[in-house]
Amino acid sequence: MTDKVLVAYGTTNGSTARIAEAVADVLREDGLAVDTLPARSVPSVSPYDAVVIGGGLYAGRWHKDARRFVRRHGRALTERPLWLFSSGPLDATASERDIPPVPGVKKTMARLDARDHVTFGGCLEEGAKGWVAGMILRSGKGGDFRDFTAIETWAERVAAELRNGA
Repeated sequence: MTDKVLVAYGTTNGSTARIAEAVADVLREDGLAVDTLPARSVPSVSPYDAVVIGGGLYAGRWHKDARRFVRRHGRALTERPLWLFSSGPLDATASERDIPPVPGVKKTMARLDARDHVTFGGCLEEGAKGWVAGMILRSGKGGDFRDFTAIETWAERVAAELRNGA
């Protein structure tokens, strides 16, 4: 049985952090001890028996903090169960079909032997930081496309794998 799980995330405007919190809440409800932290603030994964790492998608790449996290902790991540998630599409596609991981995340999955990856819809709302975010919002393409039922269902599968000795 897993004792302690880290849910780390790379986010710019907080949307991916909210997804990470939802995943952590489900794992806690299943009786696991969980820390939810920004990826850039994690000094070591050694205190954790399993790791979930998520990153927002920007121009077809995972958030830089998530990329740096998996590079910095790569060896240790191969020694424990690992799940990955992405957030990003600013439309309903993530709720309509499985979206494969972007190329960089696909390579990370193979290199670190991740158990699973899922892409969730993203969220970009007024007040978001960044020039590109402003352009997207001005074009009317923002909104909240996160599906918390799908997020919780995925987190329940992670919890079940951990309960069954992942």
